[in-house]
Amino acid sequence: MRIIATRLTGIIFIFFLLVVSVHGSSADSGAIYTFQQLLADGSLLLEQPEGYIKKVPEENPVLSYEYALQHKDKKLAVRYAIRPIDMVQIDYEDPHNAAPEPNHLFPMLFQTLVSDFSRGSNSPSNEYSASDAKSKFNADWAAAAVMDVNPEFSTEYEQLLLLALHKNNASDAYVIILFDEYTSVKPEIDLLLGSLRFNK
Repeated sequence: MRIIATRLTGIIFIFFLLVVSVHGSSADSGAIYTFQQLLADGSLLLEQPEGYIKKVPEENPVLSYEYALQHKDKKLAVRYAIRPIDMVQIDYEDPHNAAPEPNHLFPMLFQTLVSDFSRGSNSPSNEYSASDAKSKFNADWAAAAVMDVNPEFSTEYEQLLLLALHKNNASDAYVIILFDEYTSVKPEIDLLLGSLRFNK
């Protein structure tokens, strides 16, 4: 698994290049990591719920992800993407502005992903309070959004729930839950929302 370095070369390119980096840029850092290595480097713990089959991650133009599970009996899937902070490299050239700090990029990345996952349509989102982010995920920041899924990410499901987590000096992490009808899989979704958390 290859982790892509984030390279920002000027203020006019910040938004575009951040999107490319999160999606899996062709500017490859050359390093190969397993999902377990990404968990460790990102200070994360995954508690996989029972009743799921591991699937091979597939390339797609919306977001590259490193781990995928499919429910054995229900039309429900989850995908995990981890971006450790210490793997982010920022090359920034602008004499009038300081380079953006990696720990401050997560709100922009979240909104960009929401727009891309939903093809820009209206998507209700909710930012957790600082206390809830800490108690639920041991995170410094967390937010979630629900949307009709962009078929470029998945043609098998109608709905997508995106959970984004951030821990300063650790990582950004994303839990992407795919389903068709919320009420029929609500208990399973609740378990998936608690499956990933920071360990320190």
